[in-house]
Amino acid sequence: PATPGSLGIAISEAIEAAVSDTSGKTRYSLGSVLNHVMLHQTVIGLEAKKQLEKVNEYPDVVIGCAGGGSNFAGIAFPFIADKINGAEIEIIPVEPEACPTLTKGRYAYDFGDTAHLTPLVKMHTLGSTYVPPGFHAGGLRYHGMAPMLSHITDLGYIKPRAYQQLGCFAAGLQFAQAEGILPAPEANHAVKGAIDEALRCKEEGVSRCILFNLCGHGHFDMQAYRDYMDGKLVDQEYDESEIAMALAGLAAARLMLAKGQAESLAGALADRNLDRATAVAEALGNLGDEPLTRVRLLDLVDGKLRSSEDPGAPPLSDDDVPDSSAPEEAPQEDWDLKSLADWAAGHFKQPVHVSDLQDRSRREIFE
Repeated sequence: PATPGSLGIAISEAIEAAVSDTSGKTRYSLGSVLNHVMLHQTVIGLEAKKQLEKVNEYPDVVIGCAGGGSNFAGIAFPFIADKINGAEIEIIPVEPEACPTLTKGRYAYDFGDTAHLTPLVKMHTLGSTYVPPGFHAGGLRYHGMAPMLSHITDLGYIKPRAYQQLGCFAAGLQFAQAEGILPAPEANHAVKGAIDEALRCKEEGVSRCILFNLCGHGHFDMQAYRDYMDGKLVDQEYDESEIAMALAGLAAARLMLAKGQAESLAGALADRNLDRATAVAEALGNLGDEPLTRVRLLDLVDGKLRSSEDPGAPPLSDDDVPDSSAPEEAPQEDWDLKSLADWAAGHFKQPVHVSDLQDRSRREIFE
């Protein structure tokens, strides 16, 4: 009751409602963020392409608002495919400046909800525990972003930008006066982006085709418009200290993911499955350049192997832990996960069976 809420909180509560229903009849379907939703929504962009073909046009600029990513992906993904294949087109997701996930978030593994009930996904995030301030574009108040949308941002195919809400409401009213359609507060971000691009064309003296997604009407947001016209709305600033605290939790999420991968690696080694071990090592490399010590990983792997044979077995002594005198080709204690993948793929050439741990030290096994 004492929180303005967020999409992250809503996802947690929806999952809680689904799993706590003893009748087993409740189902939960997430309508944004996930990759299959992104692809489903592309019918929007595919239809837009067909409509433009009828008037012999192709967009120079594509714009959509971005919260979790499904709306923007819907209009933009078909054109991103063209851009990957050489089309000269600018693609712009617009987000709230009070919740700047793409423009100021970190690209890392994080939970998709506030209560940490979802799987970890790699995305641009402000931290899963971050609750954005209560601005009126509720559908854009999300700490994260769709993994596919985050990936193409990281690759440089799209150019995100962020706006404050007062400028967006002004753009929405201007659009309503010109077109007779009152946009939703979320859609106002795309409207402002389109107006800004049109003004840039005017300033540069060029003609461009601008396509934007008017994703919703504002019939249920009349009070927000009234508050704007009465001067009651203000631009909301995000709290950098709160985001810093939320991002600090990424370390725990990363360790949880690394532990799961380490256990998979241990299982692959125990089964003498080199292909699987190498694949898991590569997955660890995909975690990015976040630090994780080699000794910590070996502790996780060794613990999993030992527990599978003898749950009561004591941990190996410090004498068995690789030290700084290890061969130069072996990673040192302070290295990144990409180095781990390279090292693991090169050193796990001899699959290890659990029984081997009885008479071989960890250093002999892993180096």
